[in-house]
Parts: sequence; structure tokens; C-alpha cells
Amino acid sequence: MAKESIKARERKRERMVAKYAAKRAALKAAGDQEGLQKLPKNALPVRLHNRCSLTGRPKGYMRQFGVSRINFREMALKGLIPGVKKASW
Repeated sequence: MAKESIKARERKRERMVAKYAAKRAALKAAGDQEGLQKLPKNALPVRLHNRCSLTGRPKGYMRQFGVSRINFREMALKGLIPGVKKASW
């Protein structure tokens, strides 16, 4: 499980990206490079990293479900994800 400080940092970045999204789009449309450079670094969407919503695990993230592969497997076996079942052939 990820440290709470890491998860909090990622949530802070998500809020900042959302806050500056309109301003960033306007500056890009105007071609104002100096204005873009004055925005905070954490307002860059590139700095966001997908993390598991339950544990904060950064690797093995499944975008379609928003959780890591480990949590996905546990939830699927318990029947918590509709339409997903273990394969057998």
C-alpha cells in the first residue's frame, strides 16, 4: 500500500490540473509560451500518474476498472465486479 503522503500528493496534482485546465487551453490557443511557463509545474497533466483507487499502487493499474491487477483479481473472484468471471476452458 502506498504511503498516505504519496496519495495526497497525487490528489493535489489532480486538483491543480483541473484548476488550471481552462487557463492552460487559452494560453496554448494564444501561443503564449511565457504565460504557460509561469503556470505551476504540478498543473501539467503529464505529471499525473495512474494509481489504484483502493491502495494507491502505481504499477499494474487497469484503466478500465481504476484498480491495480491485484485488487482486480480479488474483487473478481469475490464477484464484486459485474460481468467478470474467472476463465476456464
